[in-house]
Amino acid sequence: MYIKKLVGTQCYLSPINLEDAEQYAVWLNDMEVLENLTLMTSVVTVDSEREFLKTLAQAHNYGIIDIKTDQLIGNIGFKDIDHLHRTTEIGIFIGDKSYWDKGYGQEALSLLLDYAFKKLNLHTILLRVYDFNQRAIACYEKVGFKKIGEIRDGFIRNMEYHNIIMMDILPADFYETNPQYK
Repeated sequence: MYIKKLVGTQCYLSPINLEDAEQYAVWLNDMEVLENLTLMTSVVTVDSEREFLKTLAQAHNYGIIDIKTDQLIGNIGFKDIDHLHRTTEIGIFIGDKSYWDKGYGQEALSLLLDYAFKKLNLHTILLRVYDFNQRAIACYEKVGFKKIGEIRDGFIRNMEYHNIIMMDILPADFYETNPQYK
C-alpha cells in the first residue's frame, strides 16, 4: 500500500514500502538503470535491498508512485541532512524505464524540494551527477539546480574517466524556476 505524502499531477511520493524490495532489486540489477548510479559495482539481492530499505525508511526517502496506476516507478530522497547548516544531498532514480523522459523525475524532484524548503527548513540542497548523464543534467537544470563545480576524472566507466558534476539549489533558485510552488 502506498501513502500519498506529497502529491503532484503525474506522481506522488510515498514513504518507503519494504514490500517493494524485490522490485528495487530487479531495477538495481538492470545494467541500463545502473549506468548512471553509483551502485554499478554492487551486488543487490532481495534480502540486501530489504535491509537497505529499512534504513532508508527511517529518513526522508520516498517511493515515486504513478498517480494514475499507483505503480512504483522509482525512488527519491535525502542523504545526510544537516539541520544545523540546513544542507543535504538529494538522490533520485526512475527504475521503470517506460517512465523515462516523461517528466516524472522533474515532478518528483519539485515535490521533494518544495517540501524541503517549506517544511524541513533546508536552504542548500546538493547533488552529484556524472558528466555523461545529459538527460539527468537537463532535468536538474529545469528544476533550478546550478552547476557549482566538478570532480575531474572522479569516475571511471567503460575504461574511460569522467567528471562528476556538483550542482546545488537554493530556495530562490527553485521558486524562481517553479513559481507554481510559491
